[in-house]
Amino acid sequence: MAKAAPAEQLKLLELQGLDARLKGLTNRRRTLENDPRITDLEAALSVANGELGAAKVAVHDAEAELKRAEADVEQVASRIQRDEARLNSGTGLSKDLVALQKDIASLNKRRSDLEDIELKVMERLDSLRERQAAQQQIVDDIQGSFATIRAELDAALAEVETEAAGLRAQRADFAAALDAGMLGVYEKTLAKRGVGAARLFHGTSEASGMKLSPGDLAEIKAAAADDIVFCPDSGAILVRSDEWS
Repeated sequence: MAKAAPAEQLKLLELQGLDARLKGLTNRRRTLENDPRITDLEAALSVANGELGAAKVAVHDAEAELKRAEADVEQVASRIQRDEARLNSGTGLSKDLVALQKDIASLNKRRSDLEDIELKVMERLDSLRERQAAQQQIVDDIQGSFATIRAELDAALAEVETEAAGLRAQRADFAAALDAGMLGVYEKTLAKRGVGAARLFHGTSEASGMKLSPGDLAEIKAAAADDIVFCPDSGAILVRSDEWS
C-alpha cells in the first residue's frame, strides 16, 4: 500500500482543487468551441450562399437573353434602315418598291414584337437583380453576425487560455513540492478516474457523494494514518482527518 504523511495527503485536496479548475476551463473551452450559434450560422450561410448562387445564375442567364434580344432588334433595325434607304432612293421597278414597302411594314411589326420581348426581359432582369441584391444582403448580414460572434468567442477563448496557463504554472510549482510517490499515485488515479483525491467527511466520500458502507468504513479506519486509501465507489484517493470523522 502506498504511503504518505497525513499532512502531505491533505495537500492533495489543494492539488485537486487546481485540477478541478483546470477541468472546468477545459469544459468551458469545449463549450465555446462548440457554440451552437456558430453551427446555426454556418448552416444558414450555406443555404444563403446557395440561394445567392442561384440568383446570380438567373441574372447571368437573363443578361445573356437580353443581349440576344438586343441583337435581334438591332438586326431588324439595320435591315429596316437599308430597305428605307433603297425605298427613298426611288430606284427600281414599281412592283419592287411596293414589295419593299410591304417588307418594311412587316419588319417594323417584327421590330415592335422584338422590342416588347426585349422590354419584358429587361423588366425580368431588373427583378432578378433586385433579388440577387436582397440575397447578397442576407449573406452579408449572416457573415457580419458570424464575424461578431467569432470575435466574441475568440476573446473568451483567449481569456480561458490565459487563465489556464496561469493555473498550469501554479499547479506545476505546487506539484513539484509534493511527495513524489504520493503524487505519482494521484496522477494515475486522476487520469483513470477523473478525480484524483477527495475528502472522507463523516463517513461520506466527497468523490462519489456516497456514504461508505460500515465494512468499507471500518477497513479505512483501520488503515494507518499514512496509508493512502481509496474510495470504493469512485476509486479516488480519500483524504482523512480526525476532525472530519
